[in-house]
Formats: sequence, C-alpha cells, structure tokens
Amino acid sequence: MARKYACIMASLGMTIVLIRCLRAGGAFETAILSAMFWTFVYGFVGYVIGSIARNTIDESVRQKLEREITAYKKQHAKA
Repeated sequence: MARKYACIMASLGMTIVLIRCLRAGGAFETAILSAMFWTFVYGFVGYVIGSIARNTIDESVRQKLEREITAYKKQHAKA
C-alpha cells in the first residue's frame, strides 16, 4: 500500500509542477529539475501516508480477530 501511495503522489507532484512551470513560461530545464525534486518529495510523503494507512488497517484487523477469537473461546468454554 505504501508503494502505491508513493507512486500516485509522485506522479501527481510531477504533473502539477510541470503544468505550473509550463503555464508560467519557465525554461524546460528548470521545469524538469523542479519536477524531479517535487516528485521525490511527494513520493516520500505518499510512502509515509501509505505506511501509516497499512499499519492502521493491520492493527484494526488484528484487534478485531482477537476479539472474535476471545468471544469464540468464551462461547465454547460454557458449552
């Protein structure tokens, strides 16, 4: 999940910077260098967001499974 978010954010960052530079009439070399920099920044941010999301989901699923297993054991212990 982290890699997917990183790729999406990196692509978004590059596209935004390139469009902004081309609309402002900047030089091609400047636009590419700026886009490369922001691609890495947005990619890193996307990776962090994806990692947090993955950990949150994993923890939520683990807790739910533990509750269900505990309830199952209690139910079968009474029988």
